[in-house]
Amino acid sequence: MTGGLTAGRIATCLGLFAAGAVTGAAGWLALDLWFPGGLLLALAALLGLFLGGRIALGTGIGVGAAAAGWFLSYVVLSAPRSEGDFLLSSSGIGLYAYLLGGTVLAVICATMRGPLDRPAPGAGPRG
Repeated sequence: MTGGLTAGRIATCLGLFAAGAVTGAAGWLALDLWFPGGLLLALAALLGLFLGGRIALGTGIGVGAAAAGWFLSYVVLSAPRSEGDFLLSSSGIGLYAYLLGGTVLAVICATMRGPLDRPAPGAGPRG
């Protein structure tokens, strides 16, 4: 699905950005709550979001918009609050596994090729 910049594609990118921020915030909080299961649940949610963005736009731009929202939620949640504490704990391997795992999933989904990238069989001109 290659095309120009339309209002529908821009709205889809903004929706994926917002969905990435919400999914990222939920994933970061679930990660600290249930460590082994929360990590797998959060990564599965990211995989679904990134694949959905890839399918929705047919290019890696959808994955990039969702990944930007996901990473923005990390930046916002890891910033120190006015009381001097952090919402996300910066210790533990789960935080780094989620950050690295989400990045790897985003790169895989953005660079993959699938049936949506090719024209359907028999869709060419008839002659």
